[in-house]
Amino acid sequence: MNNAVNASTTRGPIIGREKEGVLLFAGIPYAAPPIGGLRFHAPLAHAPWSEPKDTRKFGPAAPQVATGGMTDAVSPRWSEDCLTLNIQTPALDGSRPVLVWIHGGAYRTGQGATPWYNGTSFATNGDIVVVSINYRLGALGFTDLSRFGSEFATSGVNGTLDQITALMWVRDNIAGFGGDPSKVTIAGESAGGFSVSTLLGCPAAQGLFRAAIPQSGGAQHTLPEQAGEIVADAFLAAVGVDTAEGLQAIDVDEILRAQSQVIADLEGGVGSNNKLGVAVSAFYPVVGNRILSQSPIDAIRQGVGASIPVLTGWNKDETTLWGYGKVDEAKLERFADNLGATAALQVYREQRPDASANDLLIALTTDHMFGIPAIRLAEARAGAPASTWMYCFCWESRAMNGRLKATHALEIPFAFDNLSRPGVDAFIGDGPLPQEVADVMHQTWIRFIREGNPGWQPYSEPDRVVMCFDTESELRNDPRAAERQAWSGLR
Repeated sequence: MNNAVNASTTRGPIIGREKEGVLLFAGIPYAAPPIGGLRFHAPLAHAPWSEPKDTRKFGPAAPQVATGGMTDAVSPRWSEDCLTLNIQTPALDGSRPVLVWIHGGAYRTGQGATPWYNGTSFATNGDIVVVSINYRLGALGFTDLSRFGSEFATSGVNGTLDQITALMWVRDNIAGFGGDPSKVTIAGESAGGFSVSTLLGCPAAQGLFRAAIPQSGGAQHTLPEQAGEIVADAFLAAVGVDTAEGLQAIDVDEILRAQSQVIADLEGGVGSNNKLGVAVSAFYPVVGNRILSQSPIDAIRQGVGASIPVLTGWNKDETTLWGYGKVDEAKLERFADNLGATAALQVYREQRPDASANDLLIALTTDHMFGIPAIRLAEARAGAPASTWMYCFCWESRAMNGRLKATHALEIPFAFDNLSRPGVDAFIGDGPLPQEVADVMHQTWIRFIREGNPGWQPYSEPDRVVMCFDTESELRNDPRAAERQAWSGLR
C-alpha cells in the first residue's frame, strides 16, 4: 500500500496507514493474548517482535454475545486474542493531548473499532491523538475465581486491569505517535463511563491520566465481594467445570453460553429484584482485591483521584433505549418499590402532573441508573483540588416517532462530531443533521481534553450548574432540584 506509515513501539515496529487525512494504526497488541493457560489471568507483557507488524486493520473484539438491541444487533468478529488498541494521530512528531476512549456495552459487548468512536474529528479539529481500546468482557473479564489460587486473584477485575495495562502502554509509547503521555484524558460511555469512574477511584491507575470524562457512568457500578461470589458460583455451576485447568481448556463458546445462563438466572432486569442483592448486573468489576480494595465511589470520597478534573453527565431520557413494554400504574409502582424509590416517585408525580406512567418510569430509572450516580460522583469530590463539571444531553431524537427522545448513547456521535458515520442516522432520525449541537459539544470536549476545563462554572453547592446540550445549549442552576432531592439518602 502506498500510504503505509512506519512507527515503533517498545515491543517492536509496526506499519499503519493514512486514512481520512490522519494516520491510523489499528489492532496494536498492548498485552499478551489471554488464551490457554493465560485465560482468567492478569494481563502480561506481549512478546517482542522484530519484523514490522501490520496494524492497518482493526483487531477482533473481545468474545461476546449480541443482545439484539439497537447498539449491538449483530455480534462483531471476535477472538480471545483481543487485547489491542487503535491510534489515530495527525502526525508522528509533536507532543499533543491524548484522548483514550473506553467503549461501553454493559461490560459484555462492544469494541474500540465502532464507527461512532472514530477519532478523525478530534485529530483534525483539536490536534488530539485518539486511542480506542479493547478489553476482556463478561465472564472472561469479570468472574472472581480467586478461590483457585493467587494466580487468579485479579480475575474479578481483569477487564479493568486490561484497561490499566492499555494506559501503561500509552504512557510508554504514545510519544512515538505524536502524543504527550502527561496529557492523557480518559473517556467512555455507559460501561465505558463506569470504567472511567472506576479508574478514577482506583489507586493502581493514578498517574496514568490527567483528566476524565465519564459519560452516563457513575462510580458505584461494581459488585461487592459477596455478590461476586454468587456470580462465580452460578457461573461454575452453569459451565459444569470446577477446576481452573478445566476452565482454561473448554471452548470459549461454552463460557459464553454459561455467561448468558447466569445473566438470565440472576438478573430480573432493571427495576426488578435480582438475586445479587445489589442494583448491579452480573459480570461487573468485583471489589475486594489488590486492584479494587473497595468501591470506587468510597475511594473517591476518601480523596483518590482528587487532583483529576472531571467532566461528567447523563442523557435526559437514557432508558428509552431498552424500554419497559406496556407500563401501567401497578408496574410503575412495582419498579419504584424495587428501586427503593416509592417516596421519590411521589415527588416525580408532583413535578410532572401530566406525565404518563411510562414517562414517569423513564424519568425514574434514568435518574436511578445514570443521573443520580453522576451527581453522587460530583458530590463525592466536593472540596477536591480539581473541579467537577456537569452536563445533561437534552437534544431529542426524531427516530421511532420521537419515542427515543434524549436516549442512552445518543450523545456519543455528537461529542465525536460523527453524525454522518454509519448507524447514526437510525438514532437521530430523519431531517437535517443537528450539526449545531455537535459543533458545541465537540468543541467542549476538545477544550476539556486540551485545557482541563470545559468553559463554565464547576458543579458545586449552592448553584449546581449544569450545561444542557440542545439545539440552544444553555447553563441551568440545579435543574430538577426537587427530583434530585427526592433521592437523598438513597445510593
